[in-house]
Amino acid sequence: MAFEVLPGTGLALPRGADVLRFGSSEREARWAVATLADVRGTWVCGTGWAFTARYEGLELLAYGDCPDRLGRTGHDRHGLAAVHLGRYEAEPTGPSAVPVVLRGVDLFGYPAAEVLEALGPGPHPGVTLPRAGSPTGHYLPEVRLAATP
Repeated sequence: MAFEVLPGTGLALPRGADVLRFGSSEREARWAVATLADVRGTWVCGTGWAFTARYEGLELLAYGDCPDRLGRTGHDRHGLAAVHLGRYEAEPTGPSAVPVVLRGVDLFGYPAAEVLEALGPGPHPGVTLPRAGSPTGHYLPEVRLAATP
């Protein structure tokens, strides 16, 4: 019953809901999340579509169909391009109700310093974690996943 960060692939949803796979259509992505939570449309600059959903104290933002604004060949992102999973609290001071796991480490289950030390320097392609500004004892507020070229 956890979210699992799958670098280069996407995000496995809890309760066997499905996997949000990079490159999937808006309809496929919405359907996967709708089996778990109420999906609401939103707007993200430079994207063709975006939606949010809340589940057990976490907020998920997914968006896709992102054209390359510099006109570079092969840099357009068709389908699901990114997923952000964050906590409602700006500075969480305890573990989340649902684990968010990357390579066996619960990102939101332990203080930020411990999580970052356990993960090491990477590489974690397409995964962004806040590295600075997390006071001792505070927990990570979010993880961002992006499709890698």
